[in-house]
This record gives sequence, C-alpha cells and structure tokens, in this order.
Amino acid sequence: MSEIPRLFDRPLHRKRLDRAAPGFGAADFLHRRTASDIAERLEPIMRDFSLAVELSSRAGAFREALAQSDAGPRVGCLIEADFSPRMLANRSGPRVVVDEEQLPFRDASLDLVVSTLGLHWTNDVVGALIQVRRALKPDGLFIGSFLGGSTLTELRQSLVAAESEILGGAGSRISPFADLSDASGLPGRAGFALPVSDIDRVTVTYEHPLRLMADLRQMGETSVLFDRHPRALTRTLLARTSEIYAQRFGGPDGRVPATFEIITLTGWAPHESQQKPLRPGSAKMRLADALGVVEHKLPGGD
Repeated sequence: MSEIPRLFDRPLHRKRLDRAAPGFGAADFLHRRTASDIAERLEPIMRDFSLAVELSSRAGAFREALAQSDAGPRVGCLIEADFSPRMLANRSGPRVVVDEEQLPFRDASLDLVVSTLGLHWTNDVVGALIQVRRALKPDGLFIGSFLGGSTLTELRQSLVAAESEILGGAGSRISPFADLSDASGLPGRAGFALPVSDIDRVTVTYEHPLRLMADLRQMGETSVLFDRHPRALTRTLLARTSEIYAQRFGGPDGRVPATFEIITLTGWAPHESQQKPLRPGSAKMRLADALGVVEHKLPGGD
C-alpha cells in the first residue's frame, strides 16, 4: 500500500489552533454559519440520535445551534471533540481531544457524527471518513463541512502576482482546497451509502486585506503546508499584495471581498433497510411511457 502524502503539518496546525483559542469567538462567523446549517439539515430527519460526536467543535457553535433548532431534542449526548486542547479548555459537558486522522471511537458505537470545518486540514480525508463510517452504527449519519476550491481566491491571486513581481516567481502560501467535483466522490470511496454533496459560497468584505489576514489567524486557518514557502512574508510583499488586492477586487466603497466556499457532504453507514439503486434493465416501465411521448429509434440503431 502506498504511503499517504504528508501535505499538512498537523502538529503545527494544533499549535495554530491553540494560539487562536482565546480569541476564537471574535472571528468565528464561518464556524457559526456552518454549525447552523448542519443543525438545519438535521431538522427534517425524524429520528433520535442518542450518541453524537462533533469533530472540530472549536467554541461550541454546533451545540448552541442545536439548542435553537427543532433537531436539538432528538440529539441526546453530544461529545465535543477538537484537535486543540485549548479550544476545549473552557467547554462544559462531554469533550475529548481528538485527531481526525486517528479517531478513538469504538466501531458501531455512534448514531451521528458531524464535522465542522476541519477536514480540509486532514492529510488522508478518505481514511478519516472510513474511520467515521466504522464508528457509526448501521444506518448512522455523517454530515461534514469543509472549505472548498474557490476559498480565498482573491488573496491567492494577489499573493502570486505580488511575489512574481517582487521575487520573480511565486510559491504556495495558501493551502489547496478540494473542488466539489472531487469532494463529491469522497463519501462513496469511504463506503457511505446514499451520499449527497452541495456547496455554499460566502463572500465577506473587509476594509483592508490585512484585516482578512488577521481574521484567518484568529480562526486558526493560516497555512500549515508541510512544504512551506522558504521565504517569510515581508512588509514589502504584504504591502504590494494589499495594493494588488484592492486594485483587482476592491469595490466602489473601498472594501475588498473574500470568498469562502463551504462544501458539505452527507452519508449514511450502510444498512439493509436503505434504498438501493435498481439494477440496469430492471425497470418496470419504459421512460418514453412514463413521459407520455413516442419513442423513435436512431438511424442504424437496433
């Protein structure tokens, strides 16, 4: 078996999250939006989830969203799990420090697992999802959201342009994110049934690009690429990046936009009661009959 490429420096990611923990609430708007969205997705699912785990729980936005949601009473014990000990330090209720790449939960022990904006820092996403699927009881539910391909496209383009101009070339300073077309296949590869994927694009405006960078630091979302850029960001490079950002993307009011793309995946641990696709050729009615049209054979067709 080939070794999984080490794209992200996980120990550094934990340090960045620990650093962000004391003031995380000042820049948790994406986390809150995602937590509320997951809680809303649970509302029409008429079943009880006696034991649930939230990965990347951070400051507890999902627990708060559940408290305001119709789905809240149907979620029994919620265990908040995070990669950062400091994120969990002031939380009450069941909580555990967890590395998404090495989940500690017993097979077939959980009814629900949600993951809130954390999987995009995982080196082996499929491997992490396989562990989630194994931890779920048959017909248990997984809902996970993470940042997608167009995230921070304005900042990425501006950094590349500034580096090319000043240094004569550009390296990777912003982590790569999966596109929806790639991400949509992840639940199936991990063995989930009835997979669904969708995307939410969020545009946030800032008075200056440096305010965006400060928010990313406060979120614990600054790059932790294992093969990091050999040169540190200088004041000159930051200033030129900000100029290009404002020139290319700035609005009439002088503010600059930042795009965040949130991909959400849903899947169920397989169970014999679940609907299954029909075998090819097993349909009881022709498509033409169902649509009420006349079927015409193509020239040369059988």
